[in-house]
Amino acid sequence: MPVSKLSEMTWEQVRDLDPEKSVAILPVGAIEAHGPHLPLTTDVIISEAMARSAAAKLAARGYEAVILPAFAYTSAGFASGFPGTISLPPDSVTAALVDIARSLARGGLRFLAIANSHLDPAHIRAIAAAVTAIREGAVLSVAFPDVTKKPWVDRLSAEFKSGACHAGCYESSVVMAERPELVREEIRAALTPNEASLSDAIRAGLSTFEEAGGPRAYFGSPAEASGAEGEETIDILGGILEEAFLDELGS
Repeated sequence: MPVSKLSEMTWEQVRDLDPEKSVAILPVGAIEAHGPHLPLTTDVIISEAMARSAAAKLAARGYEAVILPAFAYTSAGFASGFPGTISLPPDSVTAALVDIARSLARGGLRFLAIANSHLDPAHIRAIAAAVTAIREGAVLSVAFPDVTKKPWVDRLSAEFKSGACHAGCYESSVVMAERPELVREEIRAALTPNEASLSDAIRAGLSTFEEAGGPRAYFGSPAEASGAEGEETIDILGGILEEAFLDELGS
């Protein structure tokens, strides 16, 4: 089965999709600081890569995957002190996601999978609230694997699991695989590791990168990143979204 981009389809093509075999995939990211070496759109790049990987896997199973334009504006309070970061109230994010689901349902789609790579706690809560509202309103079936939690987190890298993973090896590797021209290579290669854990900072009640020990908006080891690791991570992320969608169908 094919993989399509919703934005490139006509309305009649959307109308003619088989509702039993079609799944809309929404990449969700943020516009926020990612160290001195990665672009503000890093999370969007990762989520789009996750969406494409999952779409290919689902297409191989006979589903017609339709990738939506990325949802790039969200709650990004941890990075709000850095120029270029755009942050919205969580309630606005929740409302927008629910409205997107309602629009898809009006167009005849029944299944939605959310590919998310932005890990700000307020953002995660906003998506979770939207998923609850979509399910309670019987709008459509929705899959949202929260990669910060089991079983999904166990499949990702040691750096990711440590919590020191914002613009570090994990994220830098994916951007190197997907959009290498956007990585400031000389800066990346010279960055020293920052082992401060955002997970620990969140548990301690801290709410900004600066408070968490990231004055340049990166955590982890960017210099250790590689495109090969990025490609492997993309495949894992796609598999996670594929499995979450299939689990949702069976629930």
